[in-house]
Amino acid sequence: MRALYFASLLLGLWMAPAHASSTYEAAIADDPVAEKRLQALSKELRCLVCQNETIADSNAELAVDLRREIRGMIHDGRSDNEILEFMVTRYGDFVLYRPPVKAITLLLWGGPIALLLIAVLALRSYLKRRSLLLAKTDKPLSADEMRRAEALLKELDPK
Repeated sequence: MRALYFASLLLGLWMAPAHASSTYEAAIADDPVAEKRLQALSKELRCLVCQNETIADSNAELAVDLRREIRGMIHDGRSDNEILEFMVTRYGDFVLYRPPVKAITLLLWGGPIALLLIAVLALRSYLKRRSLLLAKTDKPLSADEMRRAEALLKELDPK
């Protein structure tokens, strides 16, 4: 009987924070200004699990936790810049969906352009080598080869 009592007590303690946070989130959700701020901030932050989605679009547990954290900071009266600085301090510049251009993030900004340039140069080199190879092998037929080709063509088209 005691085990059942302790199990129900532990279950009650475990369920209480979840119920309290959902009530808290409902109270924040009733405030349209706070909800708009949450949405705007959520679109500026990258989901660290999905990495190609904002936390507004992601359903990963970490994204849900980050949205809850942002709600709490909005409720505490922090500004948008303070919230973004907190997230950058905690997770680094990668958490920003549009990281700032600086020495450490230069590869993020310049990497795609560099890869595109490398691809264009590789394609140009390949096409140049291919045209040179075709030019070398593209020589006129000898008289014997011409006769054989004409004979083959006559066999295919007997008019």
